[in-house]
Amino acid sequence: MRENRIRSIWQDGGTAINGWLGIPSAFAAETMAHQGWDSLTVDLQHGVIGYQVAVTMLQAISTTPVVPLARVPWLDPAIIMKMLDAGAYGLICPMVNSRAEAEAFIGACRYPPEGFRSFGPIRALLYAGDDYGRHANQTVLTIAQIETAQAVDNIDEIVSVPGLDAVYIGPVDLGLSLGFEPKFDRTEPEVVAAIDKVLSAAGQHGVVAGIHNATVAYARQMIDKGFRFVTVQSDARLMAAAARDIVDGLRADRS
Repeated sequence: MRENRIRSIWQDGGTAINGWLGIPSAFAAETMAHQGWDSLTVDLQHGVIGYQVAVTMLQAISTTPVVPLARVPWLDPAIIMKMLDAGAYGLICPMVNSRAEAEAFIGACRYPPEGFRSFGPIRALLYAGDDYGRHANQTVLTIAQIETAQAVDNIDEIVSVPGLDAVYIGPVDLGLSLGFEPKFDRTEPEVVAAIDKVLSAAGQHGVVAGIHNATVAYARQMIDKGFRFVTVQSDARLMAAAARDIVDGLRADRS
């Protein structure tokens, strides 16, 4: 079975640099994949991406060594299994708030006896190899998104669930849940304390911690704290920022 390079990076003590895809385009995904990310996440929750386009994006990513990941819309076994069958090598599940929800997520990602995933890895066989069924449980990543006060309160129970590989902090929703405005790169003491609590609990249970960031500078701070899976921005935000820089620069020269 094809190696999951994110697992290898983590086993070596490294940090995986993850890109984020919200534009429903195989060409955009392919372009991003050629920029050197360790992994790329196809976002089916808040992006404007449907299942059929998501499959073409996974195919585009497969033209490179980048590990294809996806964020599913919700804790729904149907889409979880379909995205894995399509060849995603790891899934981020939003709004995991309890041990029971973490167990349900992991169960949908694992074949029996470790879970209840149904067997039918149609495209995954092409991407991963004919022995996919024998090794998928040890290869596919399960990443629970932690983004509410409830999840932070239950974090020790969540990260103690067998088979959970990582937690991924959604700082915008986490801040909202704690009574603050929606934004990335949190500095409010209450939100920072919640982030630190998640990081500490994950470390104690051998679970990798990840976080979404708005800037490279903040992502570097998170890596220094101990986060080993970091995302900065998204394809749409990166495109908009680069375009704005060009427009502003030309208008400044013109004035």
